[in-house]
Amino acid sequence: MPLPLPDIPLSIATPAVATTLAYLNAKYSLFYDVTLIGGLIKSIFKSRLAERRDHLNLFYVLEQHALAPATKDNQFIVYNGRAWTFHETYVMALRYGAWLKKAHGIKPKEIVAMDFMNSSTFIFLLLGLWSIGAVPAFINYNLSGKPLTHCVRTSTARLLVVDEEIRQQFTPEQMETLGSPEFREGGGSVDVVFLTPEVESQIMQMEATREDDSVRNGPALRDLALLIYTSGTTGLPKPAIVSWRKCWSGGTFVAHWLGLAKNDRFFTCMPLYHSSASILGFVTCLMSGSTLIIGRKFSARNFWREARENQATIVQYVGETLRYLMAVPPEIDAVTGEDLDKKHNVRAVFGNGLRPDIWGRFKERFNVPTIAEFYSATEGTSGSWNLSSNDFTAGAIGRNGSLSRLILGGGLAVVQVDHESQQPWRDPKTGFCKEVPRGEPGELLYAINAADPVETFQGYFKNSKATESKIVRDVLRKGDAYFRTGDMVRWDAEGRWYFNDRLGDTFRWKSENVSTSEVAEVLGAHPDVHEANVYGVTLPNHDGRAGCAAIILQQQHQATDPSVLIPPTPETLSSLAAHALKNLPRFAVPLFLRLAPEMQGTGNNKQQKHVLRTEGVDPSLVSTSDKLYWLQGDKLLKEAASRLPGELPSIELEKVHTKSGDEPSQNRYYNYTNRNSCTASGYCIDDLASENAVHHAISQHDTWLNTRPNTAIPL
Repeated sequence: MPLPLPDIPLSIATPAVATTLAYLNAKYSLFYDVTLIGGLIKSIFKSRLAERRDHLNLFYVLEQHALAPATKDNQFIVYNGRAWTFHETYVMALRYGAWLKKAHGIKPKEIVAMDFMNSSTFIFLLLGLWSIGAVPAFINYNLSGKPLTHCVRTSTARLLVVDEEIRQQFTPEQMETLGSPEFREGGGSVDVVFLTPEVESQIMQMEATREDDSVRNGPALRDLALLIYTSGTTGLPKPAIVSWRKCWSGGTFVAHWLGLAKNDRFFTCMPLYHSSASILGFVTCLMSGSTLIIGRKFSARNFWREARENQATIVQYVGETLRYLMAVPPEIDAVTGEDLDKKHNVRAVFGNGLRPDIWGRFKERFNVPTIAEFYSATEGTSGSWNLSSNDFTAGAIGRNGSLSRLILGGGLAVVQVDHESQQPWRDPKTGFCKEVPRGEPGELLYAINAADPVETFQGYFKNSKATESKIVRDVLRKGDAYFRTGDMVRWDAEGRWYFNDRLGDTFRWKSENVSTSEVAEVLGAHPDVHEANVYGVTLPNHDGRAGCAAIILQQQHQATDPSVLIPPTPETLSSLAAHALKNLPRFAVPLFLRLAPEMQGTGNNKQQKHVLRTEGVDPSLVSTSDKLYWLQGDKLLKEAASRLPGELPSIELEKVHTKSGDEPSQNRYYNYTNRNSCTASGYCIDDLASENAVHHAISQHDTWLNTRPNTAIPL
């Protein structure tokens, strides 16, 4: 017999139910999971429906907005004080398409390279190419010489359309190279067209002709929509294939995740040649019917003024962008005394690469309620997402609850890495990789179809070797396949994802793995540090790499001429050393400090480590505008830049053993050079004397050199 239920008053039951739901949501992130899964389902449904209708080309999405009475007069593109509605953008796209076809004979599926700074023209040209079924290849406008030549050649394009403002990149030698009849594979030159006012006038006179659907028919989700190049931080840029699937899933998912509405105004001054601004900015606004506000280029001093004047509700960042905004002095209205840092309509900042050390400070200073941080890669197959409005998920690159972990968890793995080979570690007995426990760092892998990897991972254009290098097989079971992200991440028990390091950036010192991003985060928390870029450098006759930190001090941004380095005070140097020793394990404390007036970076505000690693701590290679220091003991930093070329700072000799196990009365400091020469004084005298000194010490004590000193010699 069923028991009678007690008659609970509604005034009591409703709060109780609400409290229970709130608890379950906080514990299992149910509501957030519903948003994630809902966005995923929506992107899959819309993309497959478009494929079934043969309307995968995003020109059809623009056309739908442009012809619908409810949206055709809505603002779509805003640039340099001017706005274009969806219908006006549609007409511009048709004109550009007609010009490309009639003036240059561009055919469906033909690749056309475009080398442009941010502007409305970038979007018109992109949409014009799609309108006639052609494929855009985005060239980084910062490139010149060999990298530029490489990118144009690997695109296979016979037409390169160039922003008039970057004409200086195209020297007579460059034009001669591109114009060679043998330049393109299989023969043929590249026609370079600068978009001058005269050419723009010609385009405006073209009839806005809509090509028949047949020129855009036939693509599958896996097919090429456009080419976007990698940043080329470790070599020449590679053209990554961006498929129609990626365009649809990226734009649809992000619009749903951010809750974009038609009255939202999305501001980006990140380079449109990169996927962050083009796919997750432009395509997202196209999918949601929102307004895209384009900034010509990033300016820390003008950023918030542009956002205010254009009434932006979402602003985009990449890499160190928000750190640069933090370096600008607070802006106060001279008349009213109002804090202009907080005067805006921005409800969220959206991007990737925000460091944990400024996460909370940025939100507080600029009064931005939500940070929408994501993790992904242009050539990647998936990503992680963190819509953060509280401290619980601050600093995370993604998060998920129990529901999404249950449904989607089988599509990824975080595995142990062999840092010597830079490959996933494999069990000698089984040959399979090993997943790391929750909370420990490992390489993030995304599952792909082993029988048909191209279904989700298209890789690099006409570069099967590079494509195959990103695939690892037989990971957890025989026959499986995964995409290698090359990134070390931590997935904690609460469902939060944290970036640990780029696999090539993590280095080993004293038989320990050192995460450059974690060290940089600690150094960045010092009040005198504006930005820190940590990397490993090689030392003669030492295994692994020693830590070095390139640092920009806060005082540098307040200088009258920031391009000239302001030497640090002894107090700052001592404080930095104490801070590093207090907050880092001894093996992770950098041995060297490189002070610079500006940080080397990419056009997308991401830090550049390759050049820094190559230069190491050799004063003959390091820029004369920078200064090198190292810490002897735990107190005093000494300048190294004035030393002889090739010399390296002093490293403590940890122990000098005799056969009986007795230790010498005191440790000695030796100054190592590129010839293994040193002196016991800590300063190099000359190669011969140094070499004699070290050999004398070794012969006296039957020594072995332990390169893992107990006393850290940081910075």
